[in-house]
Amino acid sequence: MEVKSKRFDDMVRQIQEYGGCPVSAALKVFGGKWKPLLLYFISVDVNRFGQLQRMMPGCSKRMMTTQLRELERDGLIDRKVFAEVPPKVIYTLTEKGESLRPLFRALSKWGREQVLVKAAPKRPV
Repeated sequence: MEVKSKRFDDMVRQIQEYGGCPVSAALKVFGGKWKPLLLYFISVDVNRFGQLQRMMPGCSKRMMTTQLRELERDGLIDRKVFAEVPPKVIYTLTEKGESLRPLFRALSKWGREQVLVKAAPKRPV
């Protein structure tokens, strides 16, 4: 006998889509190699494409464009184009993007305490 319920169907859908984990779902939106850096730099007013590119020399123009478009599509950043020559584009965090600030502060603290401290070379006493 097969049991069918909305709750079960929702759970199956979540597992198929996100692995059943809200953390996995969140990381699909703002995780990866470049998105956290882009969100951080935009949050501290490094918000023009050229500035972002200088801060992230390992990220190609194409990859940066793709990542910025995905962040915009997912509602984390806004892209404002000014009618100037040369064209001027400014990226800012949306309200949804701003809601990530406490999370990034906590991750930053954890990274300093758990990763960077342990990775620092030990000094002889």
